Amino acid sequence: MQALIVIDVQNDFCPGGALAVEGGDEIVQPINALMAEFDAVVLTQDWHPAGHSSFASHHEGKAPFETVEMPYGTQVLWPDHCVQGSPGAGFHMALEVDRADMIVRKGFRPGIDSYSAFFENDHQTPTGLEGYLRTRGIESLVMVGLATDFCVGFSAIDAARLGFGVTVRRDLTRAIDLDGSLAASLAAMQEAGVTLA
Repeated sequence: MQALIVIDVQNDFCPGGALAVEGGDEIVQPINALMAEFDAVVLTQDWHPAGHSSFASHHEGKAPFETVEMPYGTQVLWPDHCVQGSPGAGFHMALEVDRADMIVRKGFRPGIDSYSAFFENDHQTPTGLEGYLRTRGIESLVMVGLATDFCVGFSAIDAARLGFGVTVRRDLTRAIDLDGSLAASLAAMQEAGVTLA
């Protein structure tokens, strides 16, 4: 059994959004076309409360893309994005959301960010996705979405560590590539046993 995991294809990560990933909208229709090939389709949704601790605006004197140390490690500070209930947090209007079996919302705890679809950034607090996939009998995952070097990459590495077979479709992801983050993420995924297709 195989699931398609569609990571954060949301308005704020697409052109015109608060944290736009270049070409983020180009992958939407090909992702829709892929959905019918899988036993399950899961969408993830970044879902931050206003004033989230990962927002640069929450840290006086800090600008977006600077870093701070948090109890769980180094945190990149982001522009305010994907605020719960805002248009930016919504899925891209062309994404066929009704095809999803499950939507996993992440990043809703005010004090901790969540890149991975499986764990918060402390790498310990689970989202519940693993349990869902196990009970559905899913053994392998194909990941697509935004962004390759953050939420897709962290999700893929966690999934591989949990024992799932994982493939990331490079043609159906787009990267932020912050200070070389894409190359580092691709190397970390390969090291974890993720297949880059």
